[in-house]
Amino acid sequence: MTLSGGLKLRRAMAAAVVMAALAVCGWAQETRLAEWRQASDAELRSVIPARAPVVRERIETETRSASGITNGHGKYVAGVVLITAGYSAEGKYSHFFLTQVPLRIGTDTRLAAGEYVLGYEHTDNGLLIHFYDAVTGQAEGSVLATLMPGVTRVESFRIWPPAERAAIQIGRFGFSYQIGS
Repeated sequence: MTLSGGLKLRRAMAAAVVMAALAVCGWAQETRLAEWRQASDAELRSVIPARAPVVRERIETETRSASGITNGHGKYVAGVVLITAGYSAEGKYSHFFLTQVPLRIGTDTRLAAGEYVLGYEHTDNGLLIHFYDAVTGQAEGSVLATLMPGVTRVESFRIWPPAERAAIQIGRFGFSYQIGS
């Protein structure tokens, strides 16, 4: 075997190892996403506060509307409707949202693990959802929620597990999310 032939063989073997590693990483990512499931009512009660921090106030949450997912290893993405009547948040925020993992919302918004509040406005194309830091009220990003095809049930708030749909639903509208982005 010539020197260049041995070099070509080593490069081919290295490329094969890299391709195998990438395949394993893809499989591992699919496996991690498949671990996420709908959180039970008891699990949601353990992570969603009865009164959510919203800037300088603590606003009551509508426990019946809570929805979330868990990976079964102590990590959650969850949310709930806020009861804002009589608070300064009325008309600006509608939902409390927490994530214990980084998320990409839609295509442009990235959220670090933390607590957020959502507000929305109706547009000709759907709902424009705005994310704000729950403690400071600082804007973190926006996403357009559009009518969800094939979904006929109106939900005040629902987070679908990524293996099912990877969407967050408000009313009949929804937007995509990605875990760990």
